[in-house]
Amino acid sequence: MPVFQYKAAAADGKIINGTLNGTSREQVIERIQALGQVPIRVDESIQVPVAKGSRRHLRSRRISDQDIANLTRELGTLLRAGLPLERALVIMANLSEGERLKQMLENVREQIKGGATLADAMQAQEGIFDRFYINLLRAGESGGALGVVLERLAEHLEQSREIRETLTSALIYPAILVFVALISIFILLGYVVPQFSELFEGAGQILPLPTRITIAVGAALQNYGWLGLLLIAGAVWLVRYQLSQPRSRYQWHARLLKFPLVGTIITRIEVARFARTLGTLLHNGVPLLKALAIVKDTVDNQVIATGLERVAGSLKEGQSLAGPLAEMTQFPPFAVHMIRVGEETGRLEEILLQVATIYERETQVSIKRSLALLEPVLILVLGVIIAAVIISILMAILGINQLVI
Repeated sequence: MPVFQYKAAAADGKIINGTLNGTSREQVIERIQALGQVPIRVDESIQVPVAKGSRRHLRSRRISDQDIANLTRELGTLLRAGLPLERALVIMANLSEGERLKQMLENVREQIKGGATLADAMQAQEGIFDRFYINLLRAGESGGALGVVLERLAEHLEQSREIRETLTSALIYPAILVFVALISIFILLGYVVPQFSELFEGAGQILPLPTRITIAVGAALQNYGWLGLLLIAGAVWLVRYQLSQPRSRYQWHARLLKFPLVGTIITRIEVARFARTLGTLLHNGVPLLKALAIVKDTVDNQVIATGLERVAGSLKEGQSLAGPLAEMTQFPPFAVHMIRVGEETGRLEEILLQVATIYERETQVSIKRSLALLEPVLILVLGVIIAAVIISILMAILGINQLVI
């Protein structure tokens, strides 16, 4: 039977750490609640050896997105269990394993003791909580449902993280494949081929054209490889500089949207992010115009963000949401139709969350299909390059053997 580690708060606010056996996480939660305790975290126990000095590293690490998601869910659980906000923050500070996270929670608690709201106190922690997070907190505090809003926020953060991790995980294998293949080609051209060039020069034979090209490339790589690395570094710096400039970034983002497969994936990611963020804000009582201004800041692609600015302008003039969105060429017709249905039926926030779920699922399918196509293409292209180098060397060797015979 699996073993679960848990942290729970007793009726007097004391934190209890322990382990329980259970068939599922839900069963363990029920057992903890039956004991009169409030479950804060319940995870299946995984024994991982901790290296010496690792705790110090853990306590000094920065505040990550996962830390924020965990903090949000656990704070929401404590508030829904009836604990006062200040007491809940004390508990969370005691539970935190990172010094920065603990210090941040203590700062928030001190500001709340001074009369600030939770949203204002978290907004004062610069660079940690974004505009979307703060505005949802304000909506929850004004509506008296802060615990519920925090749990919805945690779900939103976890779903957003899952999309990012899906994309990152999907790119790991192609990246490793390309890296290994490029290293192999560089070693082959920069070290192996020059060894054969000395042999061919001593033979006094006119080499085949492919062999001469291969030897010339190898010599250039051996003598001027540093210049190639410098040019690559310069190109990377130039791209990053252009992406830091609003006009150039807009042009780059417009080109990306036109790329086959890549443009489709980017569009679906942005539509899913737009729909989930807007739906979450509306569901928690944020007005549509204010919510749209917040959503615009969460969208990464500048072309779509600019389009949403025009949509906000149309809303100020009294138009519906679906009409201006339909004029954006980047916005899928299906999403526009669903949003129009949501407006007509008065279920806009619910429909937006459904649209987000649909496009998140389509994003994962698109990524898998793209990688299913990309991986064999990479293997084929890199294999052809390596084969061409090897064949060019064999052609010269066979020519020398015929000359000797």
